[in-house]
Amino acid sequence: MSEWLQSLAAARGWSDEELRLRNGICEIGKLAYSRNYIVGADGNISARMSDGTILITPTGAMKGFLEPQHVARIDMRGQPVDSGPKASSEKAIHIVVYEERPEMKAIVHAHPPHAVAMTIAGIDLQQPFIPEIIVTIGGIPTAPFGTPGTAELPDSIRAIVRCSDTVIMKNHGSVTMGTNLLDAYKKLDMVEHTAKILWLAHSVGAKLEPLDPEKVKKLLATRAALGLSTVNTLENSCARPKT
Repeated sequence: MSEWLQSLAAARGWSDEELRLRNGICEIGKLAYSRNYIVGADGNISARMSDGTILITPTGAMKGFLEPQHVARIDMRGQPVDSGPKASSEKAIHIVVYEERPEMKAIVHAHPPHAVAMTIAGIDLQQPFIPEIIVTIGGIPTAPFGTPGTAELPDSIRAIVRCSDTVIMKNHGSVTMGTNLLDAYKKLDMVEHTAKILWLAHSVGAKLEPLDPEKVKKLLATRAALGLSTVNTLENSCARPKT
């Protein structure tokens, strides 16, 4: 890490953990911006520190151009814990995830275009098409529309995030969570890549047939051999009616 960042951390009284996470949030913001997962001032990124406070991108900021001192710090009630920048107006999304999934340490809310387009078109990304997705996260649930800036939005995802590491908010954007910032970003990559493949398949007018239950069962059975014990929405029927 550069001497400038180390000097900034010393001047601000940041711990090594806080400096690392502030810098990590900025790096993920740059990466998401470069991949067109966010544009303008869209989206927000957060990381939870070991003391329970949350570092989160500030309101109205372009996430591709942040520096560590621009990141806000709040508590689990959404209240600032220092005199730094004002937190994102969508901080309630992050608080809901951390409440429901205390093992998660980072969240990326983005607006990946193909994934959002799928929700507008009414296409279900929970359908089992792609083996790597089936084995890892299972599928990608869609939450009902919630008005941004109101309690509707975090309420719309609360039940889903209890059983899924990824969710797309209808007509809006994605929320992905992870045990660290890179893990949360990786799942964003997976969401948009899945949506783009299905968009391409739909665009050629083909009739799409999900893998049959027996093939899905065989794929899910490989999770144990791969050492995967993470949440999988095809195993827990997340966001689907129980049969």
